[in-house]
Amino acid sequence: MKALLIVDVQNDFCPGGALEVPNGDEVVPVINHLSQTFETVIQTQDWHPRGHSSFASSHNGKEPFETIEMPYGEQTLWPDHCVQGTKGADFHPDLDTEKTQLIIRKGFRTEIDSYSAFYENDDETTTGLAGYLRERNIDTLYAVGLATDFCVKWSVLDGLKEDFNVFVIEDAIRGIDIEGSVEQAWNEMEEAGAKRITSSELL
Repeated sequence: MKALLIVDVQNDFCPGGALEVPNGDEVVPVINHLSQTFETVIQTQDWHPRGHSSFASSHNGKEPFETIEMPYGEQTLWPDHCVQGTKGADFHPDLDTEKTQLIIRKGFRTEIDSYSAFYENDDETTTGLAGYLRERNIDTLYAVGLATDFCVKWSVLDGLKEDFNVFVIEDAIRGIDIEGSVEQAWNEMEEAGAKRITSSELL
């Protein structure tokens, strides 16, 4: 059984948003088309409380995209984004969410960031997604969404770690690309066993 995993297609990650992924909104029509062909559709939603520890504004003298050490390791600092209950945290208005059966909210614990659909950034605290998929006899995931080099990458790597087959649909993702991070993300995903395909191969 297969499922479509739509990662963080939210206003703040699209053009005009607080943490804009270049051309992030271009994935929306592709994902809408794909979702019609899947029985199971799952979404993730970045869902930060105000003053989240990953926000640069929570650390005196720090700027977005600097890194700091947290108890769980290195943390990139971000502009305030996807704050709970704000328009920026909403899904893109053109994204068809009708077929979505599960929404995994992440990043809602103030002291820890969360990129992956499976784990918080401490690599220990689970979201429960792996158990949900196994209960549904789903063994194959098709990953789409934002951003290639952060939440998509970590979701893919953790999905593989949890022994799911993972395909990444390259025309349905976009990246932030900090100093070559998109190319590095692709290398990491493919080395870990992810398969790279296009939407036209599925449709």
